[in-house]
Amino acid sequence: MDDQGLPVGLLDDVTLERSAVVANCAMNRERQLAGVNSYTRELGFNPVDVLAARLAEAGVQGVAWLDLCCGSGRALTQAAGQLRDAGLGGQVTLVGVDLVDAFAAAPQPTAGLSLICTSITTWTPNRAFDLITCVHGLHYVGDKLAVLTRAAGWLADTGQLVADLDLAGIRLPDGRPAGRRLSTRLRAAGFTYDPRRHRINRTGTCHARLPYTYLGADDRAGANYTGQPAVHSYYAETG
Repeated sequence: MDDQGLPVGLLDDVTLERSAVVANCAMNRERQLAGVNSYTRELGFNPVDVLAARLAEAGVQGVAWLDLCCGSGRALTQAAGQLRDAGLGGQVTLVGVDLVDAFAAAPQPTAGLSLICTSITTWTPNRAFDLITCVHGLHYVGDKLAVLTRAAGWLADTGQLVADLDLAGIRLPDGRPAGRRLSTRLRAAGFTYDPRRHRINRTGTCHARLPYTYLGADDRAGANYTGQPAVHSYYAETG
C-alpha cells in the first residue's frame, strides 16, 4: 500500500492496455457464433435470433449489434453470412471493437460489417444499438464501470446489453471486493446481475451514474472464475 492506502503499482488504462495479460489475451479469439465454444452458449441465446426478431417487429427498418472486445470478430462475420443468406443483410449493421488487430478475414465482402481496432474505454459510436454484447471482455478492462455505463447510453430504446462481469474483480482501495453495495447500486441504475453466471444485463438506453471514482487497475490479480488471468479494477466510493 502507498501513503494513501492504495495498492502500489496500479496502472492507468493506457499502460494497462500494453500489459501482456490484456494485449495477448486469447479468451475470445476463436469463439464462434454457435456451437461448443460460442456466443450462443456463453450468452444463452443466438444474437442472430435477437436481430431477426427485432426486424420482424412492425415498423422496424434496420437493426444493429455492437460486440465489445470482439476478439477475431469471427462470430460477427458468421452472423453477417447467416443474415445475408436469410435476405436480411441489408437491414443489419454489425460492429465489433477490439484492442488487438487480429480479425479473421471474412469469406466474402460483407456490407454492414465493421471491425474496429481501438480501446473500448475511449471509443464512442455514432449510432444506437439493438444489441450490445461483451463476452468475457470486461475481465481485461481497467475502468469496467465506465464501459458499462457508457454502453448503456448507446442502447436503442428497447435495446439489450449483455456482458460477462466478475464483481470480485472490482475492488475498493483496501483491496476488498466492492460486493453487495455495488450490486445494489447497479440494480438502482437499471442493471440486473446474475451472480451464478457472472452476467450483467440492461434493457433500454440510459445515462447511468455510479458513485465510484476509478483509481487504476492491477494486472497481477491472477486467475478469476474463468481460470484465466484477469485484471482487478480499483475504485473509491463517492457516495
